[in-house]
Amino acid sequence: MANNKGAKKRIRQNAKRRLENRYYAKTMRNAVRKIRAMKDKNEAEKELPKVISIIDKVAKRNQIHTNKASNNKSKLRKFVNAL
Repeated sequence: MANNKGAKKRIRQNAKRRLENRYYAKTMRNAVRKIRAMKDKNEAEKELPKVISIIDKVAKRNQIHTNKASNNKSKLRKFVNAL
């Protein structure tokens, strides 16, 4: 266990950041699922920029690799265009 002030503070910071990171990652996954479940092209086209923005934010935070973000965005665009 931590035995100095700095280590205790680091533990608190890590716990807080972990919760925030889990929130952003889960939000991204849910947004992608939401788009994939859509059947209406117009509705999906309206939601696509929001989802792409969320994916970019998660990639910027280094929670997913930038290449994975690009692959996700590309696949979503293909899916929406094919509707």
